[in-house]
Amino acid sequence: MRLNLPNLLTLFRIAIIPVLCALFLMQERWSLWAALGVYTLGAVTDFFDGYLARRWNQMSAFGRFLDPIADKLLVAAMLILIAAFNRLPGIWTIPAIVIMMREMLIAGLREFLGPHRIMLPVSRLAKWKTVFQMFAMGFLIMGRHGDVVLPHTLLIGQVGLTFAAVLTVVTGWDYMRKGLAHIQAMDETGS
Repeated sequence: MRLNLPNLLTLFRIAIIPVLCALFLMQERWSLWAALGVYTLGAVTDFFDGYLARRWNQMSAFGRFLDPIADKLLVAAMLILIAAFNRLPGIWTIPAIVIMMREMLIAGLREFLGPHRIMLPVSRLAKWKTVFQMFAMGFLIMGRHGDVVLPHTLLIGQVGLTFAAVLTVVTGWDYMRKGLAHIQAMDETGS
């Protein structure tokens, strides 16, 4: 396991989650702005860890393993808090449920295929899905407190998360289709 800068950025993204949650739980205007800042920092590290790993030729198995986990931990923690604090009332909870279900499904698929040395690389569309999730979550963190800067902050976050959920379904289907083809091949060969 190499602890290069890209991997340290990924670990940092995981380490800030408790701080982010604590700031969000305070539900004060200042703490929500601070939470948005911490969250934005975490989202930026999601871009730079992969970019720097490729640019500096520091890609590693550890990074490929940990990066998607860090993304899922950050998104899951925030989805739970955002839903708990009524940023996703009623029908708006559906995108959050769809996102969480897809993440669990694909994680299980990767876990099953991993011992067979079958990788499901992250697609370009899945990377865009993550960008939209991260973007929407920033608006949802602020909720109505963000209206002083940008009107309809909560609605922008809700609509953005819905769009991210649509991308989540599309990319989830793509992963499942590829994964099930591998599973069918294993069944046919008896492996």
